[in-house]
Amino acid sequence: MKKILLAACLTLVAAEAQAVSRYDPTRMSCDRVQATIARQGAVILRYQSTRVPGLPLYDRYVRDERFCNMGEVRSRAYVPSADTKSCPVYVCKRPDFDRHFRRRLFPRH
Repeated sequence: MKKILLAACLTLVAAEAQAVSRYDPTRMSCDRVQATIARQGAVILRYQSTRVPGLPLYDRYVRDERFCNMGEVRSRAYVPSADTKSCPVYVCKRPDFDRHFRRRLFPRH
């Protein structure tokens, strides 16, 4: 029984690890990038930096917070696409409570 349970757990971990697809957003329209993320839930988008030639950039982009790790929230980000320089998408980030605290403690005038 223990062997079956262990095998089932390992299968679930392996299935989760291989589930994220990779795409180049600069070969897709912004609508198609957003539709792909909406359909798959989470994808990796890889593209070239505009500031540093030859530098590849990539991140994991998500549909909603269900695809984030515990303690992370969905945050707006922008990627280049075939039809626009800044296609709005979402990434998972840890909230920066320290920055919010500093703002309240030391307000700017």
